[in-house]
Amino acid sequence: MSAAPKSRQSTATEADGDEAPDQAAAPGVAPVGVRAIKKYPNRRLYDTQTSSYITLSDVKDMVMACEHFIVLDAKSGEDLTRSILLQIILEEESAGVPMFSTQALGQIIRFYGNTMQGLMGNYLEKNIQSFIDLQAKLTENSVVNLQNPLMQNFMGGYIEQSRQMFTQMQDQMSKQAETLIGNLGAGLMPKK
Repeated sequence: MSAAPKSRQSTATEADGDEAPDQAAAPGVAPVGVRAIKKYPNRRLYDTQTSSYITLSDVKDMVMACEHFIVLDAKSGEDLTRSILLQIILEEESAGVPMFSTQALGQIIRFYGNTMQGLMGNYLEKNIQSFIDLQAKLTENSVVNLQNPLMQNFMGGYIEQSRQMFTQMQDQMSKQAETLIGNLGAGLMPKK
């Protein structure tokens, strides 16, 4: 897999202000302009655009090309896009050099079921998008020299944006904790 797509990945996510495909159409129906892939019980994937069976590798190629697509269960119409994308990540992590360490994966798992799960997801998504934007700017300007002042400005901006997002997440966590403690405290006070 290359370091980053040329533009923002747009599978089952919103595309430049458009409504997310999984929210825009009835269940089991791909929104207009979104490529539909059907997954059959035998685990085969069928591309309705090309009228042919495809592999996970073909789906990965669609992701790399930033194509809009949705994977639907052929029987129930359930959106399986996330499941297929996670399967691709699992294959990529198992082959070659993994992107996530065992420690990082453990930390991510610990956020599931935690009150901060939504905040962490948003934080990671924004951070990845910031990194992709930075990489696109660097590619546009063909900046290779890390000592270049322009490169230092880009990296400084990215680091500052990451710091701000982390600070926002901490502030939100603090507010939620205060609310939770306040609610618990109110329940412990004797009624007059």
